[in-house]
Amino acid sequence: MVDRKDIGSWLEGPGSRSAAPSAYPGERLGMPREGSGSMGRFGRRLVGVVIDWSACQAIAAALFGVPLPFRGVATSTQTLILLAIFALENLLLLGTTGYTLGHRIVGLRVASLDGRTPRPFQALVRTVLLCLFLPAMFWDKDGRGLHDKAAGTVIVRS
Repeated sequence: MVDRKDIGSWLEGPGSRSAAPSAYPGERLGMPREGSGSMGRFGRRLVGVVIDWSACQAIAAALFGVPLPFRGVATSTQTLILLAIFALENLLLLGTTGYTLGHRIVGLRVASLDGRTPRPFQALVRTVLLCLFLPAMFWDKDGRGLHDKAAGTVIVRS
């Protein structure tokens, strides 16, 4: 059976098993333990993405007639429209402000590893991988998903 620590070995990169364990998520990246600039935790990130997805569902329902979850089942075309709206929201807002609507509400922002707002290419890579969903399901010891690692970004508290 595959264990989480086995998967973590390739997520962490070479030499991760021999490296000293960090005391808290984000320590290896030079981030504070708590407060502004510390790593965004899973609970906040989950609430943020639920808010984003719900807002995108409302927009898709209003503009394109995509049924809300409690009103019926969307067709595959309607689901693609919803996913396109979600991707557009992420691309535009992350590339300009560094956060989506959901991130802002829960007090998070996406930043480059140098602390700045993500560059357009970083926002693009992160959004494409986030829309694939699977990369967001695997994360390292710092709580960074594969979509954040590939884009060179991190979610921090604002």
